[in-house]
Amino acid sequence: MKIAVLGAGGWGTTLSVLLNGNGCDVSLWEFNPEYAKTLTRYRENFYYLPKIKIPKTVHITNNLEEALLGKNIVVISTPTQFIRKSFESIYDYDFKNKLILSVSKGIEDKTFMLVSDILLDIFKKAGRNNILSLSGPSHAEEVSRKIPTAVVCASEDASKSRIVQKIFSNDYFRVYTNDDLTGTEVAGALKNVIAIAAGMSDGAGYGDNTKAAIMTRGINEIMRLGLKLKAKRETFFGLSGIGDLIVTCSSKHSRNRFVGEQIGRGRKLQAVLKEMKMVAEGVTTTKSAFELSKKLNIELPITHQVYDILFKNKDPHKATKSLMKRNLKEEI
Repeated sequence: MKIAVLGAGGWGTTLSVLLNGNGCDVSLWEFNPEYAKTLTRYRENFYYLPKIKIPKTVHITNNLEEALLGKNIVVISTPTQFIRKSFESIYDYDFKNKLILSVSKGIEDKTFMLVSDILLDIFKKAGRNNILSLSGPSHAEEVSRKIPTAVVCASEDASKSRIVQKIFSNDYFRVYTNDDLTGTEVAGALKNVIAIAAGMSDGAGYGDNTKAAIMTRGINEIMRLGLKLKAKRETFFGLSGIGDLIVTCSSKHSRNRFVGEQIGRGRKLQAVLKEMKMVAEGVTTTKSAFELSKKLNIELPITHQVYDILFKNKDPHKATKSLMKRNLKEEI
């Protein structure tokens, strides 16, 4: 199988190495031409995945057309907010006979589009049955070291997700399938917002009780938005839902949890983001989810408080009290 991985961040690099090890012909595309040369020369992603060697048989390039030439599967591993700009030169590329697998997680600013919708919007020669999403609790830092990991591949065409399942699976990376593309993408996007809240709780000095409440009520919020968008309830209790939420709210590798923790300690958002090498997708997704919830007239109370903290400078302790003092209700 011939595969192009578009985006040489930590996750894109990890998947390139994994697929190469599974016997695939892999091209890895890097947006920055100078960094593409660095990756080619040293075969190591010093910025995003240090100490993991990229095999010489992984072809690294800065040229999109070169990366795509003759490939059967195209993996999109570019941050959600940069997808449109990154792929302008291939908007007219013929994807009809290729699978487009997104590993990006987020909701686009202003359009409120999930990644699959962005891809269908910009790639005019692609169909919805060509679009898939790979999601679940899978930090690149662990998968690259072959730590056992399970994820899910979602597609509205079961035969396509089974293709990805077979190609990506090995003795340390197990892929399940489901047919709920929307639910899988909603869960992957919103869990980053809840992870920021969990990090804020840690930074503010709250305890395990608080974080457990955030995570439990958080999955309820994620599901509420997903169901409004016609997702399936059971998706949110699987790997792309509660599984990804647990790891992102708890892990030292989580960028979004880190952002929340720093703000919980009293730092300002821009100062935190300025010193980060990787993109914390949850920051922009918080804004998109907040505005989308108003448009759809649904309650996302944790998301709303995270929005107020990030963009309205609300104190995290006051935001916590706002959540605790909401009208009492049944647990639904």
